[in-house]
Parts: sequence; C-alpha cells; structure tokens
Amino acid sequence: NRFGPTDEIGVFEMGELGLLPSRDPSALFLGQGEEDATGRAVFAAMEGSRPVLAEVQALMGPEAAGSPRRSIVGWEGSRLAMLLAVFEQRCDLRAGLRDVYLSVTGGYRIAEPAGDLAAAAALASSLLNRPTPPRSVFFGEIALSGAVRPVGRIEPRLREAARLGFARAFVPPGGRVGAAEHIDGLTVHEVSKVRDLVDLL
Repeated sequence: NRFGPTDEIGVFEMGELGLLPSRDPSALFLGQGEEDATGRAVFAAMEGSRPVLAEVQALMGPEAAGSPRRSIVGWEGSRLAMLLAVFEQRCDLRAGLRDVYLSVTGGYRIAEPAGDLAAAAALASSLLNRPTPPRSVFFGEIALSGAVRPVGRIEPRLREAARLGFARAFVPPGGRVGAAEHIDGLTVHEVSKVRDLVDLL
C-alpha cells in the first residue's frame, strides 16, 4: 500500500484456502519443547509497530587449529565478529578459535541492533553449556566496551512477551519505564554489561 505506512509488515500462512493472515506471528519463530536446551535465547523484536518474538540458536565447537568456521543464518556476520571480540576482551571467554554456528529459527532475519543481547545469551549459553533462564526474552544493543545500550519501543516488546507466557525479560538499563514496569506476570531484569549476562549463566 504505497499510501500507507512503510514500516509495517503482514504475516501470512499458506492454508487449504490459500494465504491467510497469521493470528500469532511470534509462534512461527519460536521453538517448541526445548526449554532445557543450551545455546538458545528468545529475542523480542520489532517489525514496524508490531512486536515479534524469534528464537536465536547458537552452537560453539571446541577450539581447533586453523581458521574457525562461521556459519550464520538470519543475522549479520559483522555483528557476530564484534560479539566474539567482546567476549574475548570484556568477559575473558575464549571464543575466537572456535567454530560458531548461529541461526534464527523460522527464516526470520534480525535487522536491528537490539538483537545483540539475545545472540550474546545464546552464544554464552552454548559456550558455558548452561541453558538461559526458562521463559526469558532478551533485547539490547551491545557496544564495543561491553556495555548494553538502550533500544526503542520497550513496552510493546515486553507486552508481547507477557502475552505469550514469558516470565522474565533481560533489558538494557532504564528498561523499567512507564507502564512497562507493571506488566502482569513479567519480571524485568536490567543488564548493564555483557559480563553481567555471562555471570548470570
């Protein structure tokens, strides 16, 4: 619709009668029955004005000689390289010599820097072999200093997470603003540095 907003998306499913609007787009991008698996984290994304939850999965192999392999689906390779450097310099985690596989489920592509914290949580979970806290979502931009920077539209992200039954949200400092602080059933944890996320795991 060239006369309407340019930042909106429509999500459709192919059914017996053709394409039909998806009633719950977030359900298309979330894994089922893998709460205890390591190397996974849920990202609360924004597509225009619509919040969408997507699962980020990561697998890190053992250290090996030679050039490590990097396989990325649904995310930017440059941001992965940045996160691995932050792990090495700010968190004392040896990640640069490992094979790294990172994928966003359901064919979703993360286009906003707010996905950094979810990717970091999935990578750290795989590296440390510890699952992320159950029923948790993550969002926040990570700086080269290791600090977690604020992102926009916090409240819609949190409301979507609460609607889908998530219990915890890990957000940048200042995330508990306005009505977002009082969303029923959702506990908001502020993460100021990537090191805090690693210590949590």
